[in-house]
Amino acid sequence: MPLQRMTLRNFVIVEALEIDFESGFTALTGETGAGKSILIDALQMILGARADAGLVREGAARADLSAEFSPPADVQNWLSEAGFDAGGELLLRRTVDTTGKSRGWINGIPATASQLRELGTTLLDIHGQHAWQNLMQSGAVRALLDAYAGADTQAVQTNWTAWRAAAQAVQVAREAQASAGAERERLQWQIAELDKLAPKAGEWAPLNEEHNRLGHAQALMDAAQAATSHLEAEEASARPALTQALQALTALEHLEPSFREIRALLAESLAQTDEALRGLHAYLRRDALDAEQLQSLDERVARWLGLARRFKRAPEDLPEVLAAWKAQLAALDAGSDIDALSSRESQTHAAYASAAQTLSQMRKAAAPRLSEAVTSTLQELGMEGGQFVVHITASVHPGAMGMDDIDFLVAGHAGQTPRPIGKVASGGELSRIALAIAVATSAMGSAGTLIFDEVDAGVGGAVAETVGLLMQQLGRARQVLAVTHLPQVAACADHHLVVSKIRAPQGASSTVILAEGTERLAEVARMLGGEKPSRAGLAHAREMLGQSQRQNARE
Repeated sequence: MPLQRMTLRNFVIVEALEIDFESGFTALTGETGAGKSILIDALQMILGARADAGLVREGAARADLSAEFSPPADVQNWLSEAGFDAGGELLLRRTVDTTGKSRGWINGIPATASQLRELGTTLLDIHGQHAWQNLMQSGAVRALLDAYAGADTQAVQTNWTAWRAAAQAVQVAREAQASAGAERERLQWQIAELDKLAPKAGEWAPLNEEHNRLGHAQALMDAAQAATSHLEAEEASARPALTQALQALTALEHLEPSFREIRALLAESLAQTDEALRGLHAYLRRDALDAEQLQSLDERVARWLGLARRFKRAPEDLPEVLAAWKAQLAALDAGSDIDALSSRESQTHAAYASAAQTLSQMRKAAAPRLSEAVTSTLQELGMEGGQFVVHITASVHPGAMGMDDIDFLVAGHAGQTPRPIGKVASGGELSRIALAIAVATSAMGSAGTLIFDEVDAGVGGAVAETVGLLMQQLGRARQVLAVTHLPQVAACADHHLVVSKIRAPQGASSTVILAEGTERLAEVARMLGGEKPSRAGLAHAREMLGQSQRQNARE
C-alpha cells in the first residue's frame, strides 16, 4: 500500500482533512463541486506541482499539505543518494503562503520542488480526465511509446546535439574561410602591439598609483624637508623645545613626584619625534632612486594609455583583451581546418544514426505489443471489432528524438481501415481509447499508486461496468484511486471514499468519509438516481454492489 495517509490544512475549500488509504481499488465520489479533484490537485502539489497563492483557503495564512508513503526499495536508494533519511516510512510535506511562496520537506529535511517532482514520478502515475487530448500531440504519442518500450532517449538527444554542433562548426568555417585571412592579419597585428606592452592582470592600478606619486615627487620632497626643519631647527623647533622641557622637569622631579609622570610623557614624545625624523631622513635619501624610476614609469604609462585609446578599451582591461584576442586567433586557426571539422561531423553523425537506429528498433518491437494490448481492451470497452495501431514511419527530418514519425491509428469497427485518431474518433471513443491506453500502459509502470481522474467521462451502461472491473483488476497488483461519477465504477471498488461539501457561516469546506454498509449503499443509489434515492434506486444499488462482490470473489 504505497500511499497511506494524506493530511490537508487550509487548501482551497478544505479547512482540515486527514484521509487514510487502503490497498486495492478505491473510488472517490461525491456531488459536482464537492472537491473530489481537489484531492488529486493536493497530491500533485505535495509532489512538486507549481505553487499558487490561490490554493490557500480564504482567510488563512498558508496551506499545509503532507502525504505518507510506504516507499519501494528503489526510492529508498534515491533518498540515500540525495541525502534524505531513508529509514521507515516516507513523509512528504509542502506549504504555500498567500504570496505564492512554497516550501517542501522530505522526511523532515528541506527539499526543492524539482526533488519532489523527481520523487513523485516513482510514487504516483496520474491519468487525467483530458488524457485523450494528448493522443493528438506527436510528442506525447512518441513519449508514450518510448515509455512502453522502456527506451531511454538520452543517448539520441546527446548525439543529436553533438552532430548539429559539429555541422554548424563546418558551416561557420566554410562561410568564414574567405574572410579568415583578413581577420587573422588584424588579430595578429593587434596582438603584436599589445605584446610589446605585455600588460599583466592587476598591474594597472598599482602602476598608475606609483606614477601619480612620482609625478608629485618634488612636492613630496619639499614637504618632507619642511617637516624635518621644523623638528630640528635651532630656534622655535619642536625637538629642542621638548629636550629643554624634559631637562627642566628631570632636574626637580625629586622634589615634585608628579613631575615624573609628565617627564615620562615628554620622554615618549621625544622618542617618537626622533623616530619621525629618521623616517623623514630615509625618505629624503630616496630622491635619486625615485627620479630614475620616474622616466621609466612615464614611458610605460604613456604607452599603456595610448594603446587603451587606440583600441577604445579601459586601461585596466588590456590584459583581458590580449588574452581574448589570442583565444580568437587560436579558434580561427583551429576553425580553418575544415577537413578536421568535417571528420568530426561525420563521426558525430554516425554516432547519432547508430543511437537513433537502436531506438527505432525498440519502438518497432514495442509497437505491435502496445497495439494488441490496447485493441484487446477496446473490445471490453464497447468497441467490438475496433482496432488500435501504432504506426511508425521514417521521418523526413530526423531530430533530437530520433528518426521516426509515430502516429496512433484507430478503426472504430471491424472492416474499417485504421486512420489517425483525430480524424475518425468521436469524443466518447477518444475517452475509451485513452482509458484503454492507460490500462494497457499502467501495467508497465513502476509507480506503486495509479490515479484515474474522471477518465471514464463519456462512457456508461455496460461499458461503465467494464471500466470498474478493469480498475478492480488493476487494484489486485497495485493501489488504484479513481475519481468517478459512474455508479457502475464505484460499485466495483474495494473501498469507497465520499467527498462532500459542508456549508457553515465561516465558509464552505470539503470533507471525506469512508463509506461502508448503508452509507455506501446510499451513495451508489444517489449516483444512480439523484439526491433522494427511491426504493428502486436503493434496490438497484444493492444489486450492483452485490454483483461486484460476487465477481470479485470468483476471481
